[in-house]
Amino acid sequence: MQLREPALNCADITSCNGRPCEIEVSGLSRSFAKTIAVDSLDFRVGRGELFAFLGPNGAGKTTTINMLTGLLKPTAGEIRYHGDLFDPQQLRTKQLIGVVPQHNNLDRELTVAENLLIHGRLFGMCGSVLKRQIDSCLMFADLSDKRDTPAGKLSGGMKRKLVIARALLHQPEILFLDEPTVGLDPHSRRRMWAFLRRINQEQNCTVFLTTHYIEEAEALADRVLIIDQARIIAGGTPGQLKQSAGNVVLDIYNGDQIDNEFFAERSLALQRLEQLDTSVRIRETTLEDVFLQLTGKRIE
Repeated sequence: MQLREPALNCADITSCNGRPCEIEVSGLSRSFAKTIAVDSLDFRVGRGELFAFLGPNGAGKTTTINMLTGLLKPTAGEIRYHGDLFDPQQLRTKQLIGVVPQHNNLDRELTVAENLLIHGRLFGMCGSVLKRQIDSCLMFADLSDKRDTPAGKLSGGMKRKLVIARALLHQPEILFLDEPTVGLDPHSRRRMWAFLRRINQEQNCTVFLTTHYIEEAEALADRVLIIDQARIIAGGTPGQLKQSAGNVVLDIYNGDQIDNEFFAERSLALQRLEQLDTSVRIRETTLEDVFLQLTGKRIE
């Protein structure tokens, strides 16, 4: 299969999708010894977007989110929130963002409510304000009936929801989630998607998530950035990305091999179908097709 260059240009990647810009990243890079983990990233995220950073394991997603949240210092480049340079030492900046790490870091021995209480105090919350926020976050996450349960006894899906509720406790404008559904079964994953949509819509919160699940980015995101081998290779809405590859795919079966041909319109695919005398499937393009066409490999 012949690889093709991304059809979307930098304007698509660095626009804010018609919204006020909340996050602006330019020339962002990070190296470890002789390894380039993130290489000259440029992108913007608009206020209220649900934004997905899609790529295989090892592509640079976690390194990027660690720089965006102040856990890791960039080798080069800059990060701006609301036009201001990011200073992770400023309390105002810390209050602006909520962070959900890839792995649950709850205190297993403490109850659900106690985990939130400690987090709130770290952000200077106390008294009736903190109590109201704990009650509100537990209700929003459907965990009110678990408030006195030790965190270690929750199911995997409930633990993830508790970590997210904790990140929302101080009412951040931006929520960062690193691989939020890793380890969840398909049913729990879809319930988590619905929960993230509610956060985005009902909490009026910008959501930035990293994922290696194609269907997650396709189902959730207003816009998607695709990263591979430390660099952004394409970006846009799911519809734009699929259109850049071709809206319709022919899967052509040649023995054990499957070749793909892409077409802008179904009528063109049907014309090609008439020329073939082998097994063929016609279907709509997915983001997995886009990644495969750009890189020659599938996301594992």
